Amino acid sequence: MAYNRLTAAEAAALINDGDYIGLGGFTPNGVPKAVFRELSKRAIAEHDAGRPFQVGILTGASSLQSVEGDMANAHAIKFRAPFSTNKDFRTHTNLGEVDYEDMHLGHMAERLRRGFYGDVEWAIIEVSDIVEGDTLCKASLTSAGGIAATIARLAKKVILEFNHFHNTNAHFLHDCFEPLECGFGRAPFPIMNCGDRIGKDYIEIDPKKIVGVVDCNIPEEARGFKDLTPETSQMGYNVAEFLVDDMKRGHIPPQFLPLQSGVGATGNAVLKALGQNPRIPRFDVYSEVVQDAAVDLIKKGTIKSASATAMTVTNECLQDVYANMDFFKEHLVIRQSEIANSPEVIRRLGVIALNTAIECDIYGNENSSHICGSKLMNGIGGSCDYERNGYISIFTTASTAKDGKISAIVPMCSHVDSTEHDVDVIVTEQGVADLRGKGPLRRAHEIIENCAHPDYRPILREFLRIADKGHEPESMRASLAFHDTFLRKGDMRLTDFSEYL
Repeated sequence: MAYNRLTAAEAAALINDGDYIGLGGFTPNGVPKAVFRELSKRAIAEHDAGRPFQVGILTGASSLQSVEGDMANAHAIKFRAPFSTNKDFRTHTNLGEVDYEDMHLGHMAERLRRGFYGDVEWAIIEVSDIVEGDTLCKASLTSAGGIAATIARLAKKVILEFNHFHNTNAHFLHDCFEPLECGFGRAPFPIMNCGDRIGKDYIEIDPKKIVGVVDCNIPEEARGFKDLTPETSQMGYNVAEFLVDDMKRGHIPPQFLPLQSGVGATGNAVLKALGQNPRIPRFDVYSEVVQDAAVDLIKKGTIKSASATAMTVTNECLQDVYANMDFFKEHLVIRQSEIANSPEVIRRLGVIALNTAIECDIYGNENSSHICGSKLMNGIGGSCDYERNGYISIFTTASTAKDGKISAIVPMCSHVDSTEHDVDVIVTEQGVADLRGKGPLRRAHEIIENCAHPDYRPILREFLRIADKGHEPESMRASLAFHDTFLRKGDMRLTDFSEYL
């Protein structure tokens, strides 16, 4: 059976106003690009003609400019879930134009199966190879897993983007598995080690649902990461020293435990710094993503095996993986996101979680998604999946931002993503606050004295002095002063609590 071939424009023309579209991929990698580049053009033309055109976009994680950025600029997103890091999408969402649900990534496939988002009209999936058949299509994914297996089964219609930029051997990296429904004999995921495989190296699709195949050759819209700075190097050093000390104290077994590191420049830099510490043993990675630093550590043998949902890497790094497939297929596995982010697997393997915060308060609550409580910066992603279930839950952040005018250590987070109950350790370039086994006041002193920038320690101590007494002393008015000062004066160092008391 030969599947129908379509141009990207022909495929985009089939999508209707109001349709919900599920996409393969996870972060910018593995996301279909060709059809959406045409769909955003079509949306602009429809609006210019006075016709409404908006769609719902459901993904495994964040996507890329060709999807959510260009569609947001075209005012063509009706609904979006579960995660975004795109600047243009952020702008339009903060203007109130997009109905955006910020969701735990590990929950997304399950919520789709339960029907929480209604009918999914389309699945658009980027593939590296297709085995065409009359009763079954075997589609090999590219550089990410995401929710591809679930949307391929649930969607009414499927478009495959056969992206020839990717190596046809990419399937060797994939472990595609979708659990049974709850209440229908769902078994535990038999992952005993980070590199264990439990599924197939392709996803299965009913050929009757495949509307067409779009051939393309489009590189990933990949993100490069900043080089190590003195600040990020110090954070990496502080994390490594903390973990070495925990091994000495017997909190971490001598063979070490798997690490998870969140997406972004800081996470990439911290992992790179960990790999340079000679006292950290060779370790495994069980994470949502592997970035360039992790791939480099796999090649060096520092990382023994890595499990992730995506290779969130530069195109140069990706091609290096493809060129050395015989090696990497033995050391790297790409999973569907609900498996990579499974709380039970994370807890059982004893994963040490490392994620990045925008701000942390003095009691250990953490904000990773909103500026000043209301302005979206990024979604929470899968950080909570790991932090709530990690063997040790660590958040890193620089102690200040905006040339020292903003403190990342605050009296009260303006928005909370991970509560004090889910945060074990906070690390800045200033030092480490180990919050385990400490009540609120001890946590506050630990964070202020070890993680806050020296410029802000006196203000934070003063907050504790004037806060209402209790198990966890707070003063809403004084906390407001801390955040409000920057909005009014542009510098938190000018905070004066007296006018709020």
